[in-house]
Amino acid sequence: VRHLPAFCRGEVVKGFGRGSKEPGIPTGERVVENFPSDISTGIGYGWACVGNGDVPKMVWSIGWNPFYIYIKKSVIRIFFKDDFYGEILSIVIRRYIQSEKNVSSLEALISAVQEDIEEAERQLDLPEHLKLKDNNFFHLLEGKRVNH
Repeated sequence: VRHLPAFCRGEVVKGFGRGSKEPGIPTGERVVENFPSDISTGIGYGWACVGNGDVPKMVWSIGWNPFYIYIKKSVIRIFFKDDFYGEILSIVIRRYIQSEKNVSSLEALISAVQEDIEEAERQLDLPEHLKLKDNNFFHLLEGKRVNH
């Protein structure tokens, strides 16, 4: 992404069903057909909101997820405990951590994700990132649907 932060919004659709179940890390997958075209694959952090709910920290992976060999580019949003298919997900991409890469095992994948979460937790507590949590972008108007 040329300019960060980047603001993205879309309806959450059911993903491939492996990215959270096997490693035991809550995620929400979204096919990224309506995201800005200059979003490259990789891992990063930012803020996200389902509907008009709370705005928790997030770690995301945008790409092909080489460990699972996805056939569609997707975004995986980490830190949700419940399914939220059909809801509007608003994301503020704050920073990239690293490019997408393959790992040798499920254990290595879990370890890499945990390291990314720890990095995001530290960084998002900094004032320069914390201020985006209260951005008006996260307040949907009643009845508003996906931006195209």
